Amino acid sequence: MKKKVLALLTSVALVATMLTACGSESAGSKGSGDLNFEIIVKSYQSSYWQAAVTGVNQKAGELGVKVNCTGPNAESDIADQVNMLNNAINNKPDGIGLAACDQDACLDSLQTAMDAGIPVVCFDSGIPNAPAGSVLSTVATDNYAAGATAADNLYAALKDTIASATAPVRVGEVNQEATSESITSRGLGFIDKFTELAKADGKSVAVIGNEYFVNNCKEAGSEADADIIIEVAVPAQTTVELCATAAATILNKDDTIGMFGSNQVAAEGILSANENLGVLGTTPGETILAAGFDAGSVIKSAIKGGTMYGAVTQSPLAMGQTTVETLYKIANGEKVSDIPTQGYWYNADNMEDASIAPNLYD
Repeated sequence: MKKKVLALLTSVALVATMLTACGSESAGSKGSGDLNFEIIVKSYQSSYWQAAVTGVNQKAGELGVKVNCTGPNAESDIADQVNMLNNAINNKPDGIGLAACDQDACLDSLQTAMDAGIPVVCFDSGIPNAPAGSVLSTVATDNYAAGATAADNLYAALKDTIASATAPVRVGEVNQEATSESITSRGLGFIDKFTELAKADGKSVAVIGNEYFVNNCKEAGSEADADIIIEVAVPAQTTVELCATAAATILNKDDTIGMFGSNQVAAEGILSANENLGVLGTTPGETILAAGFDAGSVIKSAIKGGTMYGAVTQSPLAMGQTTVETLYKIANGEKVSDIPTQGYWYNADNMEDASIAPNLYD
């Protein structure tokens, strides 16, 4: 009799366990293979975004999830990207990864995604004014600090030239646009840090050019009595050709001693402008020193060849991987937070180092 009761209890417990498991499945849990994420990059215009997509696909394969990657033709195609985001929401994915071209254009769409219960992870660029709770994590380089890193290294190389100058000198900055958080933060980080370093050495600085950067930097100064003029240019569209035109205007000025391009397109624009001018190099006081951002074969070759002084690189591959991994964690009920990724200064001396080389995509 005892054996029959024990067998009965065991059977009941087993059935209960099975029912609990089935109840868990019906409550909406999914296996990895059932998860589907929409990933929207800024564009397929540069190898930077191709590297990010490679990282997305690598991590998706590793985790066994499905991803659909889209993006506009150019980073200036803001309306196209918003339409892609809305289409992604309509597809009802388990999560969306978004590298926003414009930090304010997607606000209504983010609200729609949140209302539909679709989690969003931003990468490369944050959206500071996003509706509360709509963006669960931002995977991005500290862009303001990265711009400051470029200023630290360029100022150190130009310091003696600035100290010995008997007239005002000029440093140019080319930003491909003035709408995305990543570009604006880098540009402002460079301006503010360069100004800080110059003031510490007793020099006055004036920021001129594009109104967004003039109005949002910490100190715009007065051009009339400045020792250093930081001239900021932003072309009408995000192309290498238009960035080259903007850069050429500054490179052609006799008092220019340095340049900064805040992303791959802007840096390549500076190099393109130099093809006709031949004024860039690595000798302070004799050539104009240019600092870039990101990597790519054009920038890498210019640094190796001594045309560009150096650049700050991110890791778009790791950024793409981390975005998918974060969406996966959210889908599995894990809590997430913002994830900062690093930026590194590289030049001809260290670009082959093991800590730098993996981040220098072609």
